[in-house]
Amino acid sequence: MAFLPSESPAVVVREVDLSGIVPAVTSSTGATVGDYNWGPGNSPVLVGNEAELVSNFGSPTLVAGINSVDFLSAVNFLKYSGSLYVTRGIDASVHLNAVDSDADGTLVQNITDWNEKKVALASTNRLIAKYPGVAGNSLEVSICPATSGDSAFSGWAYKSLFDDAPRTSAFVEARADSASSALDEVHVAIIDKGGDFTGTVGAVLETFPYVSLASDAKTAEGNTNFVLDVLNSRSSYVWAAALPAGKPTSFTSANFVSTSVTDRTVYTKRFTSGAQTTAGLSKGTYLTGFDQYEDVDAIQVDFLIAPGLSAASDQKDLVDDLVTTAKNLRKDCIVIASPHRGGVVNILNVTTIQDNIIAWADTLTSSSYLVVDNNYLRVYNKYSDEYVYIPAASSTAGIMAATDFVSAPWFSPAGSRRGQYFGASTLAWSPSKSQRDALYKAGVNPIVNFPGQGILLFGDKTKLSRPSAFDRINVRRLFLVMERAIKRAAQQVMFEFNDEFTRAEFVNIVEPFLREIQGRRGITDFRVVCDETNNTPQIIDTNQFIADIYIKPARSINYVTLSFVAVRTGVDFDEVVGLV
Repeated sequence: MAFLPSESPAVVVREVDLSGIVPAVTSSTGATVGDYNWGPGNSPVLVGNEAELVSNFGSPTLVAGINSVDFLSAVNFLKYSGSLYVTRGIDASVHLNAVDSDADGTLVQNITDWNEKKVALASTNRLIAKYPGVAGNSLEVSICPATSGDSAFSGWAYKSLFDDAPRTSAFVEARADSASSALDEVHVAIIDKGGDFTGTVGAVLETFPYVSLASDAKTAEGNTNFVLDVLNSRSSYVWAAALPAGKPTSFTSANFVSTSVTDRTVYTKRFTSGAQTTAGLSKGTYLTGFDQYEDVDAIQVDFLIAPGLSAASDQKDLVDDLVTTAKNLRKDCIVIASPHRGGVVNILNVTTIQDNIIAWADTLTSSSYLVVDNNYLRVYNKYSDEYVYIPAASSTAGIMAATDFVSAPWFSPAGSRRGQYFGASTLAWSPSKSQRDALYKAGVNPIVNFPGQGILLFGDKTKLSRPSAFDRINVRRLFLVMERAIKRAAQQVMFEFNDEFTRAEFVNIVEPFLREIQGRRGITDFRVVCDETNNTPQIIDTNQFIADIYIKPARSINYVTLSFVAVRTGVDFDEVVGLV
């Protein structure tokens, strides 16, 4: 039965879109959790370079005595790739936000946490440092109210930063019963009183002029001008739950009069009670931070970069948990890990280092979603003028990300062409040939400092213990890229009919994508089966759609044999070729 597009004679134009493709996907985004001095807790932030890392999480010297290893690890990944999700680990038993009152510090980890707690906090806290940690103790707030004759403003230490004294806002003046004497405006200054943020004691960080104490106040552009709303939406340093006593936050423009404000003096208060750990984050705190990356639909990552913990058991538990996330929950990324710090750094006997690493590696989960290296890099910390050993894992992940740019994800990241480490002065140890053999047998990729060549990744194994195509990094990453891209293409057949037309359309979308990878040397051959042989009547009746994609992945060269054969002068080469 035909469906007529018009009740009367007409020319009807319609479009049929058969231009579906397999979309391009990125494959070079890292994810890490670390101990930082500032910034939101347990909330992933995407940074593209070191400057953005400092802007969001502060430099290692923002607070004296805090470990810089996690910060420098993130910096080293960013030397290779401009895409890194960073999560600040927060220990709820130790971390506290500084506050401007005499009350104890409180814990507000991120904006979600703030939205849940702000009503309750209004009864105990007024202004709160935006993020946990002792850096908040460097902050000071100064609020100048409107006064008759501008007496408060004239003696205010920060008056030079504002054009004029606060008085009655135009919004309140147009609505209040006693408009001429409402005096609802205040000026707010946020100061780096301790100098931790800027390096200058007393530097002014932010100013908020002519904000109003009326809860419904608006600017001329129609935006909120209520002081609490302005601070909460625009300040990079404070949350505002309430204002000091005598400066109300519940009056509207209609009932605002000058007597609403009983305290017309300048309010200046240094923040206190901010706290954080100085002993480094615990294994549990790191694991809580990595929980933010479990939902594959919420955030896309390609590398889960494990930090380097001191104890072998802690490092094992952390790495195994990340492998569970990558293999069972996400299935679209790999884990990059270095050994436990206590087994490598500051140990003089290289045999002991080798034995420590192999013993630890043998306890790890066997998985193609895990890549393990053997080393720590000695890098320069420009913020404190010292050298620090960091886990090589962040740079190993960075090398893989850089391989995507210079070649493709299905190329091996190892060797002199793509496997060079940047920014490291030396290694914690450089294994010999026999030590490299032992490490590689255990599924650990050696990092070696070759004279004249530099520091190189000299292995491309995953931690899969059984022989398989997936025991190589390039094959595992090839399949991750293909699976992510074709999965997105397969969403185009959702809720369509499982018939010959839909199946042919899917095959015609996927095959050009695979041919491109074949042309770029990622696979040697492939076949896509999506027809009545695997989409049987039973499959169709259960609302399923099946496509089988067969792949022959390209293999990287791990072993080179060069045979030099000497022959007599009168021998024809054709006589001996193939005999040795």
